[in-house]
Amino acid sequence: MKKNSAPKKKISFFKIFSNLFVITIGAIVTGFALEAFLVPNSIIDGGIIGISMIISHITKFNLGLLIILINTPFIILAFRKMGAKFVFQTAYANIVLAVAITFFHHYKVTDDVLLATVFGGIVLGLGVGLILKNEASLDGTEILSLLISKNLGMSVGEFIMGLNIFIYLAAGKVFSWESAMYSILTYFIASKVIDTVMEGLNSSKSVRIISDEALTIGNALIEKLDISVTYLKGIGGYSGMDKNLIYCVISRLEMPKMLDIIKEIDPKAFVSVVDVHETYGGRFRK
Repeated sequence: MKKNSAPKKKISFFKIFSNLFVITIGAIVTGFALEAFLVPNSIIDGGIIGISMIISHITKFNLGLLIILINTPFIILAFRKMGAKFVFQTAYANIVLAVAITFFHHYKVTDDVLLATVFGGIVLGLGVGLILKNEASLDGTEILSLLISKNLGMSVGEFIMGLNIFIYLAAGKVFSWESAMYSILTYFIASKVIDTVMEGLNSSKSVRIISDEALTIGNALIEKLDISVTYLKGIGGYSGMDKNLIYCVISRLEMPKMLDIIKEIDPKAFVSVVDVHETYGGRFRK
């Protein structure tokens, strides 16, 4: 038993180190995008970063510190739903982002607003995508939406869209309506790049799991991710034996953690993931 436990610890340590390394790169790239392209040209991002950029412009308070201060309550709220690992990596990502923003302050790449919009969106999407793919987040609105969207009777996408509309209306008042329109274009470009990095086109994923440990996996997903699962009956094509299949729909933020749970219980489990455009009814509202 001792010989089998050692490799698992090594793999776990390597995965955490690997995640932190990529998160560091992602946060640095994001900080560069903000300070080199967006901030000097009065273009904002959506979510908490966008709110922080507006407040920083008005008060002249350090942008990196503002992002940390505003995100902190949401990071704490995420502890129960997403776990200690996600919270730690998210806090780490925010700290690295704050340092990167300070380092790249006044490092302006271009005065051309259109170029700043396009390339700022591409670089921003790359950085955020790397962070999301490695089980962390820079935006407390995604965390908040996962926590309260179900109670509000709306999807994560609807909640984030509503908040961003408000943010861009505020940007139009604080900066200019042209800046708000460029900001929306940047957000659109960044979101498409994030989708590419994450290897998916939507925030929700339909997952089918085939495993001899289906009931154990299903109970673990219900307990650790607080999601609803459905068990389906199937027959093995080669063995002819009865099989239990798991079907569920989750957000892209939960996808890496789900795969870790499945691999921990049954490394040989077959997992099929499909993009979901919309979901209706049932317990799942994300």
